[in-house]
Amino acid sequence: MGVDIHINFTGLVVGLASFCIIGIFHPVVIKAEYHFGIKSWPLFLVGGVICAAVSLFVASEMWSSLCAVLGFSFLWSIPELFEQRKRVEKGWFPKNPRKAKTATAQDKEQE
Repeated sequence: MGVDIHINFTGLVVGLASFCIIGIFHPVVIKAEYHFGIKSWPLFLVGGVICAAVSLFVASEMWSSLCAVLGFSFLWSIPELFEQRKRVEKGWFPKNPRKAKTATAQDKEQE
C-alpha cells in the first residue's frame, strides 16, 4: 500500500519557457527599433496573431501554451517598440547613426 504520486512538470516547463521567451524578446525589441524603427510593428502583429491562432489547434496543452505565450510576447512587443523609441530619445539607448543620417536627409529634401 504505497502512495501513488504523480509529478507534473508541464507547469514548470511552460514557466521556464515563458521566462526565456520574454527574456529573448527584450533584446529583439531593442534591435528591431535600432535597425528598423517602429515601422517593424506589423511583423510583430503578424507573428503574434499566427502564434495565437496556432495555439488554438495544437493538441498538446504544453505546446499550445507555449505557442500562446510566444504569440502574446510578439503582441506585447508592439507597444514596447514605441516605448523603446522614447527610451532612445531620452538617451537611455544608442541611436542608429545610419537612421539618423537618413532622417536628416529626408528632412532636408522636404524643405
